Amino acid sequence: MSTILSASVIRVRDGLPLSASTDYEQGTGVQECRKYFKMLSRRLAQLPDRCTLKTGHYNINFISSLGVSYMMLCTENYPNVLAFSFLDELQKEFITTYNMMKTNTAVRPYCFIEFDNFIQRTKQRYNNPRSLSTKINLSDMQTEIKLRPPYQISMYELGPANGVTSAFSVDYKGAGKISSE
Repeated sequence: MSTILSASVIRVRDGLPLSASTDYEQGTGVQECRKYFKMLSRRLAQLPDRCTLKTGHYNINFISSLGVSYMMLCTENYPNVLAFSFLDELQKEFITTYNMMKTNTAVRPYCFIEFDNFIQRTKQRYNNPRSLSTKINLSDMQTEIKLRPPYQISMYELGPANGVTSAFSVDYKGAGKISSE
């Protein structure tokens, strides 16, 4: 089943988490993806404003605008158009709800945790696409994604997690068996 598992709102310049959904999924793959979430959070300022990281069974998608990034973790088969529509909806609501000056001066993590209520409601709607209202225009998002597809971040670009290479590490060419002949 294709689903959104979690979402976060993060300040781009320093990776400070401003809000996040409450996660109930605790599988090993999801735990591994949380490490990638943190690694991406620290590098948001160097990445394009729309990206996807494929980590095997899960994808991490995010968009950034006005110094804030909106990230989500979903299953690998979750449609891109729905993923980026979800992030776009989070972005619009966050921008209209919160003063950007407050986000720029926030000093403690999760200081906008009340936004979690909106994230949870929106996540539930997007996890049941039949219940999506017509207020989102999927054809517009589909066109936008075709014209400007998300940048695909490679695991190599992300680097090793905590100094340990992951199962997704890139094999270097030329590394072969050394003969003692």
